[in-house]
Amino acid sequence: MKILLVGNGGREHALAYKMAQNPIVEKIYCSKGNGGTYFENKCENIDIDNIDDLVNFAQTNNIELTVVGPEKELCEGIVDKFKEKGLRIFGPSKEAAQLEGSKAFSKDFMKKYGVKTAEYSKFYNLKEALNYVENCVLPVVIKADGLAAGKGVVIAEKREEAIKAVKDFMEDKILGNAGDGLVIEEFLEGVEASILSITDGEVIIPFISAKDHKAINDGNKGPNTGGMGTIAPNPYCNEEVLKDFTQHIMIPTLNGIKKEKLDYIGIIFFGIMITKKGIYLLEYNVRMGDPETQVVLPLMESDLVELINSAIDKNLKNTKVLFKNQHACCVIASSKGYPIKYENGFEITGVNKVKAKTFFAGAEEKNGKLLTSGGRVLGVTTIGKTLEEARNKAYDSINKVHFDGIYYRKDIGK
Repeated sequence: MKILLVGNGGREHALAYKMAQNPIVEKIYCSKGNGGTYFENKCENIDIDNIDDLVNFAQTNNIELTVVGPEKELCEGIVDKFKEKGLRIFGPSKEAAQLEGSKAFSKDFMKKYGVKTAEYSKFYNLKEALNYVENCVLPVVIKADGLAAGKGVVIAEKREEAIKAVKDFMEDKILGNAGDGLVIEEFLEGVEASILSITDGEVIIPFISAKDHKAINDGNKGPNTGGMGTIAPNPYCNEEVLKDFTQHIMIPTLNGIKKEKLDYIGIIFFGIMITKKGIYLLEYNVRMGDPETQVVLPLMESDLVELINSAIDKNLKNTKVLFKNQHACCVIASSKGYPIKYENGFEITGVNKVKAKTFFAGAEEKNGKLLTSGGRVLGVTTIGKTLEEARNKAYDSINKVHFDGIYYRKDIGK
């Protein structure tokens, strides 16, 4: 079996690693892949990122399954184009991908189908948005409507912060067209959790819960990043929380997908907030999270390729997803200065001394060496019988890795 995997981050390296474990998988073509997938078992990087060219590649190379990692291509309609040519692909349609591609669309969907979420208002006019934040209750959450690679959310605790965020997004266009519209919503106090799940449009099966650590510095201080580390399962996701999530978020979401007749076969990621007033949905992602994937997949006992095929064949009602009764911890190493300004091109050493699994993101292969090529460079994932054991293993491992300017938080999972 030949698979085409779209994407080049740590999430895609984890997907490739997990899919390669299926014995009938012969080759995984990674577009464009990274330094980690270059060295990964059964993987070959290909230098293609145009959707039409990917369709042609799949047709001419007898690709039996295409798996899409990032949200960008899903929101651009890669699934629709592949299906038009009769190609087998895993991911939601362009219309369904609006659940992540447009904050306004997703919030309206939540409201329409009774998904428990924060109160919100939508704005497409700078003057109206400024007038709102000049008078609203603080803190307030300001979200760019479009895709912003995890950088489109500001929690403003002061009035001037709220005004600056609105101007940054709508006037100065720091996120391009993503900030043409804004969703401004009430601030919810609590603990965040990530629940990745798989759906065939008829059934949603949640995976083991995870907890991301977004801020760059220890103690959740400093600017938000794409994620500096994760643990699974999330210690705050007890039975009561998961029951509340199922009843007030997952089931209403599935009802909405069915009633809207959305062509949704793929991953649906629920970003939730656990508060004293119950569970609220913060956002949908229409793909695996990064770095949540790097802890969820190593704990998964089920075969990922078989699971994906069950979803495409609309057979999830007869499928069980099994996970190890253990804990996983992933610590991300980033370039000095990330997420603001950083340099690349430094050699990564010591990985061969690490007993844990290292998933690469901002790393490229050059002349047999691994060099840094991004903000978040790699993540070390370890498994233990307890969270403490997994944490200790992760930090023992990442201490052996080196590149100029290496930085990582010291409190992941604490």
